[in-house]
Amino acid sequence: MSTRIPRLVIAAPASGSGKTTVATGLMRAFADAGLAVSPHKVGPDYIDPGYHTLATGRPGRNLDAYMCGPQRVEPLFLHGAAGCDLAVVEGVMGLYDGAGGQGELASTAHVAKLLRAPVVLVVDASSQSRSVAALVHGFASWDPEVRVAGVILNKVGSDRHERLLREALDESGVPVLGALRRAPAVHTPSRHLGLVPVAERSTQALDAVAAQAAQVREGCDMDALLALARSAPALTDEAWDPTASCPPADRQPSGPRPVVAVAGGAAFTFSYAEHAELLTAAGADVVTFDPLRDEKLPPGTAGLVIGGGFPEMYAPELSANEPLRGAVADLAASGAPVAAECAGLLYLSRSLDGKPMCGVLAAQARMSERLTLGYREAVAIADNPLAAAGTRVRGHEFHRTVIEPGAGATPAWGFTAPERRVEGFVAGGVHASYLHVHWAGAPGTAERFVAGLPRP
Repeated sequence: MSTRIPRLVIAAPASGSGKTTVATGLMRAFADAGLAVSPHKVGPDYIDPGYHTLATGRPGRNLDAYMCGPQRVEPLFLHGAAGCDLAVVEGVMGLYDGAGGQGELASTAHVAKLLRAPVVLVVDASSQSRSVAALVHGFASWDPEVRVAGVILNKVGSDRHERLLREALDESGVPVLGALRRAPAVHTPSRHLGLVPVAERSTQALDAVAAQAAQVREGCDMDALLALARSAPALTDEAWDPTASCPPADRQPSGPRPVVAVAGGAAFTFSYAEHAELLTAAGADVVTFDPLRDEKLPPGTAGLVIGGGFPEMYAPELSANEPLRGAVADLAASGAPVAAECAGLLYLSRSLDGKPMCGVLAAQARMSERLTLGYREAVAIADNPLAAAGTRVRGHEFHRTVIEPGAGATPAWGFTAPERRVEGFVAGGVHASYLHVHWAGAPGTAERFVAGLPRP
């Protein structure tokens, strides 16, 4: 099978160069021009895809070669980009920065090679002129398999500054496809884990995305960028299919589909679109609820998924919703499957920064000064709603909180790399852990969770 999807990878020499501004602006500008744009993000980040969704009207999807495996990057890309006119892939960190100690694995360069996609390098030009040519030449020549096909200059100070930069890059052989002036109005606020999520900003986020699109339209050669995207060769893999690893329809139980409640709203914004697709394909009805507003779980809830987010920013409001906290505790006590990940772990604890939570776990959580960040290899300690004992997964930790104790009598995971330790809680039908796992890279997870649901 051969599928031609025009595509660009937006990369940078380092974090903070302006990748998100340029990528999101391009997505919105092309969408405003009438193109169906498929948004993607390299790596495990949940926040940038929220802005991508706002820019395009389509789910922002992650391409993570560490958690999902290199062999799934192209299929997941084809799944997300099906029916689109253009795909824009925002990179992570610097172009060649990947999983620590594992070479190019999961880097933007690695994903660009897997997708055979041209790379546009976003360079922070604020403190340089002719040196920009040496920088771009180095990145373009480092790996001959990575096609650095254009540069967008960011934070350009003046017309003269732009002229000096362009003259220098004339010698590099890499064309300048845009030059963006410094623009405070495009700024998107950050806090302890990165950008403030879209769900917490709404109107301001819309304004920021619109400003980013306007800046990109004014400063970039949109026709040249689209022509570059269309130069990408056809892809030959099969698109990922959430039904492929699920039981055939004739083997799924008949009758009403069980309801899986998935936490959402401003406090629980971290989720991968593929999780809901996998749960649906496995035979469940997925219903989103907001723990900040809803006092009851959705009618007929048979299982609960509470993903990541920022409950530490909303601890008083979450605590004040006593009816819902009680409903969650009752569901967990009934033995129903409950999967809690990072923010969900905090919500199930006895308290968060001294505010009462659901009390499902005999543990207390609090904010910390220490950032815990990185990829992890883990093995399931015991049978649980997500995995059989001995199942090996790759995941990601990203938090500035701690929970005490860090593991229950039956831990959720035994980490094997980069350090060895146990973490999380398994009790009855509850699986709670700091570890984020992309279920598309852990086949059987959704099917196991749905198989354990009580039937209506």
